[in-house]
This record gives sequence, C-alpha cells and structure tokens, in this order.
Amino acid sequence: MTGKVILIIAVIIAVCLLGIFVLIYTRKNISLANVSKSEEEAKKIVEEAQKDAESKKKEAILEAKEEVHRLRADFDKESRERRNEIQRLERRVLQKEETLDKKTMAIEKKEETLQKKQQDVETLESGIQELYNSVREELQRVAGLTSEEAKQILLDEVKREIKHETAIMIKEVESKAKEEADKKAREIITYAIQRCAADHVAESTVHVVSLPNDEMKGRIIGREGRNIRALETLTGVDLIIDDTPEAVILSAFDPIRREVAKIALEKLIVDGRIHPARIEEMVEKAKKDVENDIREEGEQATFETGIHGLHVEIIRLLGRLKYRTSYGQNVLKHSIEVSYLAGLMASELGIDPTLAKRCGLLHDIGKAVDHEVEGPHALIGAEIAKKCHESPIVVNAIGAHHGDMEYQSLEAVLVQAADAISAARPGARRETLEAYIKRLEKLEEIANSYECVEKSYAIQAGREIRIMIKPEDVDDAGAIEVARDIVKKIEDELEYPGQIKVNVIRETRAVEYAK
Repeated sequence: MTGKVILIIAVIIAVCLLGIFVLIYTRKNISLANVSKSEEEAKKIVEEAQKDAESKKKEAILEAKEEVHRLRADFDKESRERRNEIQRLERRVLQKEETLDKKTMAIEKKEETLQKKQQDVETLESGIQELYNSVREELQRVAGLTSEEAKQILLDEVKREIKHETAIMIKEVESKAKEEADKKAREIITYAIQRCAADHVAESTVHVVSLPNDEMKGRIIGREGRNIRALETLTGVDLIIDDTPEAVILSAFDPIRREVAKIALEKLIVDGRIHPARIEEMVEKAKKDVENDIREEGEQATFETGIHGLHVEIIRLLGRLKYRTSYGQNVLKHSIEVSYLAGLMASELGIDPTLAKRCGLLHDIGKAVDHEVEGPHALIGAEIAKKCHESPIVVNAIGAHHGDMEYQSLEAVLVQAADAISAARPGARRETLEAYIKRLEKLEEIANSYECVEKSYAIQAGREIRIMIKPEDVDDAGAIEVARDIVKKIEDELEYPGQIKVNVIRETRAVEYAK
C-alpha cells in the first residue's frame, strides 16, 4: 500500500516536471517570436524615421533655396530703386543747371536790350533835335509862327509819339531795379504782406491740395509744362508749385473756378493718369460736381430757413452764393442770417415772418451774377426775382435794400435793417477783399470788351491777365496789336501797383477720330 502511494506521488511529480518543462519551452518560443517581431517593428520604425528625415531634409533645402531667391530678388529690387532714385536726382540737378543757364542768358539778354534801348533813346533825342530845328524853320517860313509857337507844336507832336514807349521803358527799368533790390528788403516786404493779407485775401483766394508724394509735382507739371498749362488754361486758376512738401497751391479770385480746379486736380491725383486730354475730361467732371454742389447748397439754404416754392433758377443762384464773398463775408451765410433776423423782427411787429424771411434770403441774389450783368446787384436781383415770378413785395425788398428803389412795404425796411445788422457785427466783413476782387473784375472786363476775345482770366493776384482770342477773327500779327491795345486801355482806366502782364493766347485745335 505504501509502495503504491509512493508510485503515485512519483508519477505526479514526473507529470508536474513534464508540464513545467513544456511550459518553459512554450514561453521560450513565444519570447523568441516576440523578440523577432519587435526587431522587425523596430526596423520598420527606423526605416520610416530615415524616410521622414530625408523628406524633411529635402524640404529644408527647398525652403533655404526659396529664401535665397527671395532675398536675392529683394536685393535686386532695392538696387533698382536706388539706381532709379540716383538717376532721378541726376536729372533734377541737370534740370536746375539748365534753368540756371537759361536765367543767366535771359539776364544777359535783358542787359543787352537795355543798352540797345539806351542807344535808341540817344539816337531818338538827336533825331528829335534835328526834327525840331527843321520843323521850326518850316513853320516860321510857311505860317509865319514865332519861335515859341513852333516850339510848342513840335513838343506836342513829340510827346504823342514817344509817350507810350517812354512809359514802357520806365516800367522795365523799375522792374529791373526791383528785381536787383536788397534781399533783406524783399524779406521784410514779404513778411509784412503775409501778416497783413493772410487773414483777408489768402484764405479766400487760395486752396492747398495735398499730394501723396513730391514726385507727383513733376507729373502735374508734365513734359515741358504741358499739363500745368492745360490745367491753368481750362480752369483760369494759377497753380503755384514751390518747395512746399507734398502740396500744390491753387490761386484765383473766382472761388468757383478755384473749386473746379481743386476737385479736378484731386481726381487726377487719385486716377494717376495726368495728360492734357485726361485733364480736360476731369475739368468737365469737376464742373458738373460743382454744379451739383451748388444745387444742393441752394436746397439746403431753403430747408434751413423754411422757405419753399422757390423757382429752380433762384435755388441754383442761392447755391452759387456759397462761393461768393462780400468784404470777406460769405454771401450765402449772410443771406441766411439776414433771413433769420428779418423773420424775428417781423414776428415782433406782428407781420408775416415767412414773407420777411423770404425777402431776406433773396435780398443778395443779384451778387450771384453781378460780374456777368451790368448794374447794381440789388437791381439785378430784383429783375431776377421778377422773372422768376416772385411777389411784388419780394421784388421791391430786394431792389430797395441799398436804396436803389423806393420802399413799398414794411418787409423792405426790415430787410435793409437786417442786412445792416448782419454786416455790422464784429468780424463779419473785411473791406480790402472786396476792393481787391473789384480790381480783378475790372481787369477782366477791359479784356472782354474786345469782340475778338473769347474768354479771359485774371491770375497771379492781378499781376497777369491771360486772354484767349478767337483764332478765326485775329491772326498772329493781330494778336500782338490786341495785346498792345489792351495794355494801353489798362494803363488809362485802371489804377494798380507794379505792372500787369498781358498774355494773349491764340490757339487752333484740329480734332479727328480714327474709326
């Protein structure tokens, strides 16, 4: 019995040992398989890592090459820009040298001309003396005149012949003396003018147009100045291009012309295409824009004052008053102010305030066209109101507010009082501007009195008048005669400081279209 137990135990032990051996062998095979699998996975990971590294390496090389190309392109671009800038500066230096040479030649030519004229004067004096002697002898022989009588006749004849030429020579000599005056004296005069006139004329006759850069000045001037000449001719406005950085100054006594030039120039700057044909197109567009603004301003004035039922032409003339000043006071604002004052006084007196406001708003309507129609602005305005079917009370109030007509209603008296109140408040008016504008208008009026003159513009603060004549009526030689006649008429009828340049332009255009 004991032996069977021992045998059983031995069998059990053997079976356990065999199981353990089988388990160990199985685990060893599994471990070897796992190791082999891990090695394969590791090998795959290494291969993928190598592929990724190669790919990133290639990408890095491509990025580096692109960066090199970009840096090289930036360098080339910067080099080109610097070369262009250097070339532009060289051109400016050459232009300044050419301008200086031209000015030097002009001065030399003026000196030669002055010397020649002095010689001509000496020759003329000797000729006059000979003529005097011969005429005196002839008069004494034929008419039996005394020596004193013959002398007086001869002097009168000589005065008629040389009076105009002498005046021209005197003005030329004075002009040369002023140009050669001391620099400090010119600076003192300039500062005095700026301090005295800046608050009067400058703010009412000048616009400043900002430029994106100083290179735009050259484009505005154009080749040989053709762009700036076209703009000045089409608008009648003087363009002042000086050393002021990124700015062009527009100068003209007519504010509507100046506004047209300002809008046209701003449009040209934005558009970038600046040439005579484009300038003409933009000026026409600017004129239309100004007309639209005039209509809107007239409608806004009627809305502010509560006046309705006005004729379309009167609304347009009201809008034009925005660009008109009287002694430095804006006429449209002044008319609105007079309308309010007349309405308030009418309310206090117990009469119709709306009618009084209507009279006050329209009292200066004649100033919108007084440079185009002869006569006082009050009578011009009364005639306009009558043609536009305004009531007789309104017509009389407009015509009587300066005493040009008899008062026929209480509203007329109120309008005159309101006009005086608005004009009398401190700072409302400055008389020098009105006198300045009247002088320029008189200058244009003299030029326009000739039938061959198509249009004229007073520019350079009245120091120059630019006159366009009809080419079919006057030839080139006739243009010179017209210029001389206008000069004589200006000298006889107008008082002015310094000298006035009369620039007569005869231009013929031929336009065809290629189809």
